[in-house]
Amino acid sequence: MLRILGRTSSINVRKVLWTCHEIGIDYQREDWGRGFQPTSSPEFLALNPHGLIPVVVDGDTALRESNTICRYLAAKHGRHDLLPQDPAGRAKVEMWMDWQATELNASWMYAFHALSRNSPDHRDPARIAASVAGWNECMAILEPQLGDHWLLGDAFTLADIVLGLSVQRWLLTPFDKPGLPGVEAYYQRLRQRPAYLAHGNLGAA
Repeated sequence: MLRILGRTSSINVRKVLWTCHEIGIDYQREDWGRGFQPTSSPEFLALNPHGLIPVVVDGDTALRESNTICRYLAAKHGRHDLLPQDPAGRAKVEMWMDWQATELNASWMYAFHALSRNSPDHRDPARIAASVAGWNECMAILEPQLGDHWLLGDAFTLADIVLGLSVQRWLLTPFDKPGLPGVEAYYQRLRQRPAYLAHGNLGAA
């Protein structure tokens, strides 16, 4: 059985759990990370030398990086609706997944730690303001892409899983936000999916 190592409060673990639910994969999850088994242990570092969650173990295969794990699971189980088989369709999904993992994540990092986690290492008002501004700019980029359905049209894909959790984090982190009705409507559509309700709707941690 697939093993998933990571606590459910992690946004990156929730990506993997949500993907498993959409596909219908049975798994065994183990609590690792903040407040649980330490990711600095030799056992964990043998699977991920970076000491970060999630890690999945599928037989003899151990994988890290949440977006990579989601792509692996969709491809292995033939879910071409979530990750198209044709190169152009797959690239469009991966393009948004990569944007989420790089530009979008970089924008919110400081503000999230300051405003949601109350981190004592993230108290610089100027850096908080810059992070909030960058985060809002990224969400404004996303706004016109959403339309009346999913990010890439009628088909729900892995891009909606990774960006759906990012949208939730933006909405739940306390700061002034611009009016983005498309993002708000998209979030409400996500909340109609049983897999989101089971794994995505667990807070902003």
